[in-house]
Amino acid sequence: MSQPLIGISTYQEEARWGVWNLPAALVPAGYPKLVQRSGGLAALLPPGDPATAAAAVARLDGLVIAGGADVQPARYGAEPHPRTGPPALDRDAWELALIEAALAGGVPLLGICRGLQLLNVVLGGTLVQHLDGHAGAPGVFDRHDIKPVPGTLLSRTLPEPVAVPTYHHQAVDRIGRGLVPSAYAEDGTIEALELPGAYGFTLAVQWHPEAGEDTRVMDALVAAAREAAAAK
Repeated sequence: MSQPLIGISTYQEEARWGVWNLPAALVPAGYPKLVQRSGGLAALLPPGDPATAAAAVARLDGLVIAGGADVQPARYGAEPHPRTGPPALDRDAWELALIEAALAGGVPLLGICRGLQLLNVVLGGTLVQHLDGHAGAPGVFDRHDIKPVPGTLLSRTLPEPVAVPTYHHQAVDRIGRGLVPSAYAEDGTIEALELPGAYGFTLAVQWHPEAGEDTRVMDALVAAAREAAAAK
């Protein structure tokens, strides 16, 4: 059985290891480990020139947009909320270009947390800049239940309500063009979006599957990527 190549977006931060304290391209190890557990090969994608995003995505069988910093509100025509974090401008530009390239090329795409928010913004949606009850203490994942919407792509992957690891304070407000909500939290927050139609596998979740034991969402991406690779 082939192992599809799954790209994972990363971000640049100051990091310390050994005697070094230098800028580094980072992503929590849970992301590549989840790809590997689901049968894929993980490739880390550091922020780069957005003009090269299409060439990078063309070499992949699937793409994961990882969680992280708040999206710059100007990207969706809003002023910053007092609780919105500082923007990661280079990462925003790079990941938005990656998403656009995946959609244009029909490359299977999974957005995680920030990745869901970026997908919504790419397609003209907006974000709630602050809400409570979806994160634990700083640096600690909380858990809450999500309920999949019957008949959706997500519901074929997760047919039952499940408790998921969560850590976010922003969420979908106006839904982007063509996107369909496919899961909700008990308070009504949209917890998953997908894009039916001619785009292939396009799914985004507000929670963090890389922080839990349930591999089914990543399994679905890897399966779609394997099919896409076989069709090339």
